[in-house]
Amino acid sequence: MATLHTVNKSPFEKNSLASCLSHLQSGYAVLLFEDGVYGALRGTTIATRVEDAVKSGRVYVLGEDFKARGLDEGKMIEGINVVDYAGFVDLATECDRVQSWL
Repeated sequence: MATLHTVNKSPFEKNSLASCLSHLQSGYAVLLFEDGVYGALRGTTIATRVEDAVKSGRVYVLGEDFKARGLDEGKMIEGINVVDYAGFVDLATECDRVQSWL
C-alpha cells in the first residue's frame, strides 16, 4: 500500500477531507480520527465522496474517537472499517508513507 492519508478535522469546518479525497491514488488508505470521524456519517454533504472512496480503496475510522463524540455506528457509511489505536499504528507501519491533511 502506498499512502495512508489521515484526516483529523471535521469536514463541516475545514476542507481537509474534501482535499484529501480529490488527491487519492491507487493503493491508498484513509483514516478518519478526532473530529475527522464526522466524515464517516451517512447522509451528509460529503458522504457521497466518502462512499466513492470506500469503493475504490480502504477507509478507516478510529472507533474510540467515533464513540467519544457520541456517534452511533449504525449511522456510519457502509464499508468503512473501524480500528482501535493498535490498528492505527498497524496502518501507519503497513504504508510506505503517511500524509496528514490539516
